[in-house]
Amino acid sequence: MARTQGSHSDITGPRIREAALGLFARHGYAAVSMRQIAGEVGVQAGALYNYTPDKQSLLFRLMRDHMQDLLAAYEELEQFDDPQDALRQFVGFHIRFHLQRPDEVFIAYMELRNLTPENFTEIEALRRRYEDSLESILRIGQQSDQFSVTDTKIATLAVIAMLNGVITWYRSGGRLSLDEVEQVYWDMVRKAVTA
Repeated sequence: MARTQGSHSDITGPRIREAALGLFARHGYAAVSMRQIAGEVGVQAGALYNYTPDKQSLLFRLMRDHMQDLLAAYEELEQFDDPQDALRQFVGFHIRFHLQRPDEVFIAYMELRNLTPENFTEIEALRRRYEDSLESILRIGQQSDQFSVTDTKIATLAVIAMLNGVITWYRSGGRLSLDEVEQVYWDMVRKAVTA
């Protein structure tokens, strides 16, 4: 099958991923067809298979790319020895990184159930690496008597869940600036884990 006129692999591939991301976030993975994705991009449905073997591979790549980008950005940050400073940095990083990627965040949490077991295992391992970064901060803070948490794993998941909430309601130009929102969340997280 001939490539649609004006289609280029270095342009069409990213456009397919962008279209799939938007459609999956709006309608859910199960409700979106490859034909819909092709229509959004402006190519024939069969042309999608030049860029991805199937819809599952497309979902997996979107999730994997998001998690790899998250881990790479976090690992580039300055490392703090003091757990209070490290936790403060984690809170700000998590909020700001995810606010720029609401569709990726939605899919990363809501579409896990649609991954094949093999793909789920790989995404779960990447998620665990990120969660382990926070849990390590909490453990070090606990060992130095700066933090008081009964279970660092549960505290990790609770903090991440709380921080993810910002993505659902924050709007630029609202009552509070992003700096103010970040400060409020830092105060809540600090009080939740401090003795």
